[in-house]
Amino acid sequence: MGYESVFRTDLFSDRTIIVTGGGSGLGRCTAHELAHLGAHVVIVGRNPDKLETVSQEIRTDGGTVTPMTCDIREEEQVIEVIDRTIETCGRLDGLVNNAGGQYRAELKDITTKGFQAVVRNNLTGGFIFMREAYNRWMEQHGGAIVNITADMWHGWPEMGHSGAARGGMHTLTETAACEWAHAGVRVNSVAPGGIASSGFDQYEPHIAQRLLEYADKVPLPRYGTEAEISAAIVYLLSPAAAYITGSCLRVDGGAPNSRQTWTQDYAPKNIPEFNGFHRAVMPEVLKPKASD
Repeated sequence: MGYESVFRTDLFSDRTIIVTGGGSGLGRCTAHELAHLGAHVVIVGRNPDKLETVSQEIRTDGGTVTPMTCDIREEEQVIEVIDRTIETCGRLDGLVNNAGGQYRAELKDITTKGFQAVVRNNLTGGFIFMREAYNRWMEQHGGAIVNITADMWHGWPEMGHSGAARGGMHTLTETAACEWAHAGVRVNSVAPGGIASSGFDQYEPHIAQRLLEYADKVPLPRYGTEAEISAAIVYLLSPAAAYITGSCLRVDGGAPNSRQTWTQDYAPKNIPEFNGFHRAVMPEVLKPKASD
């Protein structure tokens, strides 16, 4: 059984799309779906072993992929990835700016170095990739860029550094959409909420307990799936989104719309999920624990 996408399998035939952070989580799932839909996918990340594992998965499933090791924070490495992609594939049709990372800390405990590191990882690196993709190919040929942000609306306690970076990426998306529209380059973003992915297993035990309590506070009371994020990305890259630019597609179960004055005191029903990713793995923290 392969990827069960809702999109037609030849949607991105003869297209080349870069996915940063493609070695795990949302990037891995997105790379799989794009490859299933006919794209040649260039997956980018810092860990060559993870990239090779995903590449082997995609090839086993019949897709085409090129792994490229890169630290998105380093301008020279980003330029090398863009140039190699164009040289090897002859084109660059799409960019998914997915790479990023953060750690939990209150503002009073975040060092200047730590703040700068998270901003460079979640904002500056994405900007460098956007700029180089535009300057080196898309300005002359058009293309589509999708930036991944987060549910940072109304502030993000204990994630202030990442919230600032993701908020910056949101406005950067809107600015690029305006400045680059004349070249046929569309720039949009996807803002995931609580998505069950491998990132859940990176948090400390006390944070993991909070994750277990999260879904009950969401209007659609469950976690999202990696495939639901990937589907949103695919849509924004597709021809069906030809008149969409500068927009943010929230995939968060309505989480930012809940209020402290509202209590979800009814039993959930008719809350389906979409999970077309045949290689999805539930995070360890969400797996049922055996009773004592």
